Amino acid sequence: MAYPWPPLVPGDPEEIARRVAAVLDQAWQRLAEQQQAVLNQLASNPRARHTAETLEEFKRAIRAFRQRVDGEAQEFIRRQLPFLYEQGGQAAAEALGVSFTWTTFHRDALQSLAADSYADFLRRSQEAERMANRFYRAVRQAAREEVPLLAAGNMTGKQAAKNLADKLAEQHRLTHVVYRNGARVPVRAWAEAATLTKSAVAYNAGTLNRTRQAGVRQVEVFDGADCGWTSHQDTDKATGTLRSVEEAAEWPISHPRCRRAFGPRPDS
Repeated sequence: MAYPWPPLVPGDPEEIARRVAAVLDQAWQRLAEQQQAVLNQLASNPRARHTAETLEEFKRAIRAFRQRVDGEAQEFIRRQLPFLYEQGGQAAAEALGVSFTWTTFHRDALQSLAADSYADFLRRSQEAERMANRFYRAVRQAAREEVPLLAAGNMTGKQAAKNLADKLAEQHRLTHVVYRNGARVPVRAWAEAATLTKSAVAYNAGTLNRTRQAGVRQVEVFDGADCGWTSHQDTDKATGTLRSVEEAAEWPISHPRCRRAFGPRPDS
């Protein structure tokens, strides 16, 4: 049963990240449940017609997951990104004793940020889709080539069907998203990390762009005491240092869930 998620309302990045992660995790769980239904069908009654019916349900779950990712990404980008960008811009403006307004400069910057964020969400979800589609194709191939031969060996057809289902389950696990670098990450974790990352980047982009617009070239870095400049392990520790606006724009954060922020320093 689908949960009726309300429209996203701009607010605290942590709360928004939890909401986006929960929505996408629910869609992924439905996909995993449909995969299990396909495997159960193969193990109990692997005839082509029944397998085809459960596979179509699985295919619909793949589409539903894609639509959920697309919908949540668009809501997040349309509502939360402008909210956070403006917050960052206003924080810089207050520190400089000026105001923040949505000039063409800021609108163009936000549009570029939105396009990049949307593309990143899609890249992340596409790997999950690829995994699901590989399972779909594997079952279809098995239904054509292996199911008709299940009873041809020295075991019963039922045992052979169960062995086939077990093999497919082992080869096509949907418990985690597997990135191209081999990292295995639960859907909820990657969705939450992606949302928090884009939230931090949007806020800092507002701060840095308003600082640059005011003609200020240096910012002070506020970060965790152990956080490095380009990665958490970087020996160049970030917090308390002065960086150029250009350097800060290149490294608005250094790792997922980074809490880095910047303050304009017109005096330096």
